Amino acid sequence: MSQPTPQHRAVLLLPHLRVQNANAISSPLTWGFPAITAFTGLMTALERRLGPEAGINLLGVGVVCHGFEAQVTTSGYTRAFHLTRNPVLQDGSTAAIVEEGRAHLEISLVFDVRLGDAQHGDAEREALAERIAQALAGMRLAGGSVMPPLPAAKRRPQRPLLALVPDGAEAQREQFRRLARRLMPGFALVSRDDLLQQRLAELRTRDAQASTLDAWLDLSRWTIRPVATPEGAEGGEPSNRMEWITDPRPGWIVPIPVGFAALSPLHAAGSVAGARDMATPFRFVETVWSIGQWISPHRLQRLGDLIWQIGHDHDPEHPSEHGLYRCFIDTPAPTATPI
Repeated sequence: MSQPTPQHRAVLLLPHLRVQNANAISSPLTWGFPAITAFTGLMTALERRLGPEAGINLLGVGVVCHGFEAQVTTSGYTRAFHLTRNPVLQDGSTAAIVEEGRAHLEISLVFDVRLGDAQHGDAEREALAERIAQALAGMRLAGGSVMPPLPAAKRRPQRPLLALVPDGAEAQREQFRRLARRLMPGFALVSRDDLLQQRLAELRTRDAQASTLDAWLDLSRWTIRPVATPEGAEGGEPSNRMEWITDPRPGWIVPIPVGFAALSPLHAAGSVAGARDMATPFRFVETVWSIGQWISPHRLQRLGDLIWQIGHDHDPEHPSEHGLYRCFIDTPAPTATPI
């Protein structure tokens, strides 16, 4: 017998999780914070571990970073990952090294969830939140291990929160303001697809052949250009001195992978040798990139501004003709502040 679909909307907060040795190589072109697909994948795995009897559906996840420590060696502008030294082979030769990037994280996860009637009470929600936190403690997040709080922490570990979302718009904004205060200090990763389209339009005013890749690369870099200083600096004579100026950026923006695009048609389950899951249809894919922004949670207005969802095109029963499997935030973009 199938379980009834939960109907009560709620928000789940898992605060200040410590993750050790998370994957810092988020895509073939970017490194740093793990890809957002790692967190949506965790959301799916967590819901499956809880099972349908838990009476909760996880619909989206928001990510707030409180600490990031890349395991790298820095020399000027060059950085190199700390790599493990594998044992030698049987013949004594050196084993090949596969580069692996790692980072230690401190993050908070915010889930948009639906609850069943059995979890409507305060005591039931508190027990379910503790159960979810315990289940997550035994899982992997972006390839890293979820660690217990440090015993020498100055403040007591925050407890997970599972609260019903009120009906009124003003009550929802007030609830999110209280939630945002619990997420500070920290920065939330949100989608800024609008900046990519805006920059593409600007580039095409100068070059009609500009592509989305050109706009993405232009937003991904710091541009520093020389500007001549005003003439007549001393004695009324022209000045030949130059000053280096950094172009302003619309906030703390970063290039991020947001999903995958199909490279092949959908193959029947079990038809591709070496597939991880022989019971699920298979398709070859490549990474899809976009632009994200790190923003303080207090600048967001509501829960939907924070929550990443999985695109509807991922459903194998209704495959998209473009084969796009991507994550998105279905809200207007926050106001950009140049930096």
